[in-house]
Amino acid sequence: MALGLPRAEMLARMSSAELSEWVAFSTLEPFGAEASYLGHAITASTIANVNRQKGQRAHKVDEFMPKFEKQAQSVDQMLQVAEMMTIGLGGKDLREHSDGSESEIT
Repeated sequence: MALGLPRAEMLARMSSAELSEWVAFSTLEPFGAEASYLGHAITASTIANVNRQKGQRAHKVDEFMPKFEKQAQSVDQMLQVAEMMTIGLGGKDLREHSDGSESEIT
């Protein structure tokens, strides 16, 4: 793993809230493999642009980024995925409901 520690140890150290924050942060500021893809895309677009024909339009970096299919999800679908991940990782759902009670996912 890129963090240098086993999944179980990471989960013991990190709350689900912190993990969610890192997921959100990664959508704003890519790191890991996505940042690596960006560096390669910049290099590829630079090479393509210095070798393009006179009068040909310049290539854009995003033309060289891998395209992974992402399906649009509703809020309910995102919550369902988060709940499944929480269960799979042995966590608890600590969200409060309007009546003040907490969920218990098992």
